[in-house]
Order: sequence, then structure tokens, then C-alpha cells
Amino acid sequence: MLTSNVVGPLRPDITPLTKFFWDGCAERSLRILRCVDCKFYVHLPRPVCPKCLGEDLQPEQISGRGVLYSHTTTTRAFDPFYVDKVPYVLAVVELEEQQGLRVASQMVNYAEFALRVGLEVEVQWVDLDETLTLPYFRPSNPYLRDANDLAGVK
Repeated sequence: MLTSNVVGPLRPDITPLTKFFWDGCAERSLRILRCVDCKFYVHLPRPVCPKCLGEDLQPEQISGRGVLYSHTTTTRAFDPFYVDKVPYVLAVVELEEQQGLRVASQMVNYAEFALRVGLEVEVQWVDLDETLTLPYFRPSNPYLRDANDLAGVK
């Protein structure tokens, strides 16, 4: 769940179950829970592995590489912080570590013609403000990036 902040981006509600993820974002390290027993990656974070019902899940840094599974262009801001950021592309990325392991994010630094399901992507860390860094994604191939779309991308 996200909470509203009038002067900045929505803030995550950090819980004991999700703290590892947000700490990783602050360190520019993409971390996903993994079951110690069966090695299955679990995202969204939960206390029990859906594959083997094991309860020993540990955060693991992953590559940040994957493929664009789905995307849509958003043209209306859902929050005042995003009014000057539309249009933007919401994306579902399937990570290379495991079939079906997907994260929701945004696409940045892409040439419009490049967006297609199956596009190879990699994590691109974006600082939304001084205290919130999020994992967005960009094309892995530098020739499919938009050199003019670097605002806010670190």
C-alpha cells in the first residue's frame, strides 16, 4: 500500500515483510524473496512459499534483467506528483531468474518504436526524490534507448 504525500511522490508503507525490498532500492540493489528449501522466487513478498509451503524465505539480489511482459501508456495522472510526468509507460517485466517471476514498474529511456512484448530490458534506478529510489526498466540494447529521455534517470 502507498500513502499520499502532498509535496512528493507516494510513499511505500514499509512493513517487516517488505523492508528488505525498500532497503535494497535505497542501495540500488533489486532483491526478491527466495525459498531456502526449494529455491523458488516469491514476489510479491509473503511469509510462505507458494510452491513448497516452506517458511524459510530470504531476500536475494537478482540481476535486474528480464523481458517486457506487458505495458500500457498512462495519459492521466492518478496523483498530483505525476501531473507533469504523463504520458508514461507502466510495465510488467518478467525477470530472467525464473519463468513467471514478474514485477510491475515503469519504462524509461526508450525509443517509442522499441516498445514491444518480449523486449529485453534491464533495471534503471530512478530517484523520485532525495529519499525514494525505484527500480524502473529500460531497453537492454543501447540502440533502443532515447538519448533525449534522460531527465530524472540516474
